[in-house]
Amino acid sequence: MKRISLIFFAVLFALTSVSNCNAQVKRNFLCGKNGNAELKNILKEHATFHPFPKINERDEWLKVPENIRNEYIHNGEKYLNKPWETLPASVFLDYKRNGNRSRYEDICFKRRQKLMSLVFAEIFENKGRFLDDIANGIWLVCEETFWGIPAHVGAQTKGTDLPDVTDPIIDLFSAETAAMLAYIDYLMEDKLKEVSPLIPERIYYEENRRIFSVYKEKSAWWKTGTNNWNPWINSNVLASLLLLEKDNARRNDLIFLTMQSVDVFINSYPEDGGCDEGPNYWSRAAGSLFDYLELLYTASDGKINLYNEPLIKKMGQFIYKTWIGGNYFINFADASALSYPDPILVFRFGNRINDPLMSGFGAWLAARASTGVKIAIPDFGSPISILPNLFLIDKIVNAKQVEPYTAETWLPDLQVMAARSFSNSEKEFYIAAKGGHNAESHNHNDVGNFIVYCNGKPVLIDVGVETYTAKTFSSKRYEIWTMQSQYHNLPTINGIQQKDGRNFHAENVKFLSSKDKTDFSLELAKCYPDEAGINSWFRNIELIKGKKVILTDKYDLKERKGTTTLNLMTCLTADCSLPGKIILIGTDSSKYEIVYDKNKFTAAAENITIDDARLMPVWGKKLTRIVLTITDSKLKDSYKIEVGEIN
Repeated sequence: MKRISLIFFAVLFALTSVSNCNAQVKRNFLCGKNGNAELKNILKEHATFHPFPKINERDEWLKVPENIRNEYIHNGEKYLNKPWETLPASVFLDYKRNGNRSRYEDICFKRRQKLMSLVFAEIFENKGRFLDDIANGIWLVCEETFWGIPAHVGAQTKGTDLPDVTDPIIDLFSAETAAMLAYIDYLMEDKLKEVSPLIPERIYYEENRRIFSVYKEKSAWWKTGTNNWNPWINSNVLASLLLLEKDNARRNDLIFLTMQSVDVFINSYPEDGGCDEGPNYWSRAAGSLFDYLELLYTASDGKINLYNEPLIKKMGQFIYKTWIGGNYFINFADASALSYPDPILVFRFGNRINDPLMSGFGAWLAARASTGVKIAIPDFGSPISILPNLFLIDKIVNAKQVEPYTAETWLPDLQVMAARSFSNSEKEFYIAAKGGHNAESHNHNDVGNFIVYCNGKPVLIDVGVETYTAKTFSSKRYEIWTMQSQYHNLPTINGIQQKDGRNFHAENVKFLSSKDKTDFSLELAKCYPDEAGINSWFRNIELIKGKKVILTDKYDLKERKGTTTLNLMTCLTADCSLPGKIILIGTDSSKYEIVYDKNKFTAAAENITIDDARLMPVWGKKLTRIVLTITDSKLKDSYKIEVGEIN
């Protein structure tokens, strides 16, 4: 075995999250019930594992609706006999030289999208028209030095540079590429052999040297993974093993290692099932865990089944518990306010855990996305979700649709709450707020932040995150404005913002609810460094159902040595001309007012120009930060602001 980086996981996980400090609970749902020796009696052998029909099983493929089959063929025709883009070393080096990761990723991902489009076109047409282009694509991918992306290559011993072929590593997209090739080999091995018998042999050779051997050699490091990288990678590695590895003893040994690894991920999860990476990452956290569990469930004929575990159910349900309305979801940390979870993934997960609210939400999402008419074109990733989706279209189209207007959500471990005015609609006000700490996955310094929506539309917001660059997951992360507390709905105290780190956390967090109102309160003093001079900063957020939102901050300072402000972020236009009242106006002519004590504050609105490709589709070209500056010099005081709708 070639030399392997011993700093693999330490660096690897630092690339995608700041820290995940959830305490490990020794649940061991997988390995605690299934030992390595038992797998040979539980798992199907390679020769009998048959999760989907192969290309020659025409009756099954013809069950896919004709319009969808035609769409896939048409999409493949766009790439027929077209040249493949190269992946130059100079473009790979963009990330090292200037932090740009998108140029290389665009070429790399489009290669995979093109290959999968050609594969599905051939599967549905089955005339051999696309085979040479498929062979070209497979060969090109096999000849790539690294199946991952420049932003992740820093896990190698030589750090961020060109990939070192003597120091192979597994990242998210090398695992996805492996699963993609494994599924292609499984679905159309005989067709590939007609082009050349060396193609399937080459696929296995590359998977073995890049994935299987590396995974075994680094198994000790895989046991430390507690964020979305763990199930995302493990689900793809498991698929590759099940589909490609013909040595059943070796296959089972490696599968058991993945089970140990995924147990670590499950063990790290809080009892409330909350994902501190947010709803946008749910598909790659709980969603990828579902992909992994489904593979084991299928390969064991249901003998490995975790779907009755309360934690697994809660992990799935997180996606609808954080839904606001339309395409809006609670979006603390790096999550986006707009999210588009895979409808059939939600539907399948809901069915497995016997939750009609979740499966109904998946059906509603499908109808909203017109999934029943046109399935999504294959993405750059593995077919792990595409294949089961194809055979469930009729079921989801005919399933009962549900809009899960959850009256309230309280995740005590994650310390995230949400409440709406009415339990059967998005009418009137909706709030969400968070406690927690400032070392969460994809962390922003945002303890105590809250958002306000009204009639399903944003009023006070969490901005989210800009396009990822080299700076995003580096020691300079908190130089980025979207990560800073002053660009969240939080105070800046004596000129000092919140600080990053596990020690900067909320205390005395409480959630109370009644028929008429919901209260969320917490102490924020420990979220700021000592130089902020805080004895106490107690925050209370109230939803007076159907009427208004009230924020009350009560503070006790050691000294006054700098400006203290309350910052509020909005996507609406803000008029601060009238003392004591701020008028917010939406592009749809909706109007809201923020009422404050004019004797305690002065108000100003700062326009923030948005030109980032990730933020513009969510918020447009402009955001507004409202800055309420405290005008007195009292060490102890409180203030209140009220948010209401102007009819």
